[in-house]
Amino acid sequence: MRLEDTPFDVTTWAAVPVVEHPGANGVARWRSCQFGHLRVRMVEYSPGYRADHWCTRGHILLVLEGELVTELSDGKVYTIPAGSSYQVGDDLSAHRSTAPRGARLFVVD
Repeated sequence: MRLEDTPFDVTTWAAVPVVEHPGANGVARWRSCQFGHLRVRMVEYSPGYRADHWCTRGHILLVLEGELVTELSDGKVYTIPAGSSYQVGDDLSAHRSTAPRGARLFVVD
């Protein structure tokens, strides 16, 4: 990862507009900032959220609140509690997530 041509700045996440993305169930609410090729997001999944697709994009993801359940296309399932993170490279492990009780995440991709 290279973060080029990005001077020091502070992101006030409450001031970043929310964009809603419906899942197969529930909704994901994203606040996103773009820094060159890098996207940084605060994401909130509603209780019962389930992704409507398999994702192949690489991420570094930190669960801030709640709990995330992430399923890989090979059938493995991971439960990721608040205070834990995962990382996956582009096109390496297709994944999709659910948040039975809701979750708040910080994501870099």
